[in-house]
Amino acid sequence: MPRISMRAVVIAVQKVRAMDAHEKMNLADEIALKQPNMLSAVLSLRQLGVSLEKMGFAFELLFICFQAMKESGLNWPLITEDQQEKQLVRYVAIVTFGEDLGASLEHRAMKQYIESHPEQPLLAFVTVEHKDWLERSTVAVEESDKLVILSTMMLVNCIAFVSMSGRGAKRNSSK
Repeated sequence: MPRISMRAVVIAVQKVRAMDAHEKMNLADEIALKQPNMLSAVLSLRQLGVSLEKMGFAFELLFICFQAMKESGLNWPLITEDQQEKQLVRYVAIVTFGEDLGASLEHRAMKQYIESHPEQPLLAFVTVEHKDWLERSTVAVEESDKLVILSTMMLVNCIAFVSMSGRGAKRNSSK
């Protein structure tokens, strides 16, 4: 059972998309305080040559993921750089494994990945957003697009696989 419900994802999307620039800056400040490594994962895209426009898409997904974490009512532990690296390596291995299979087996492997993912609602939302974003693009997929997708999928997987033992498992009553 996911810790972030579909309802929490929907509310997060609605809240973030209704925010003005000032409110998004305040949310970015909150992320910097509570989950600085998640913010750094998106900020580092610029150093990798990702355009500001494409970073805007990554920031929107970061804001929605973070807001969904808040909407869950849980006190989330800090996601570390080590966890991010582990999830990035894990996701790249999964994608690479799928590329080496025939179409039928690739489809089955992807289905298994989705069905076993701990945060299916968040994964589904981010995956659809990636698909729509790529379809809106007027140019062929560029290396920087892949970096945006890797970065945001890494965030989803960090959220999905971070341990909530101890105080992190408690519901936040001051949502």
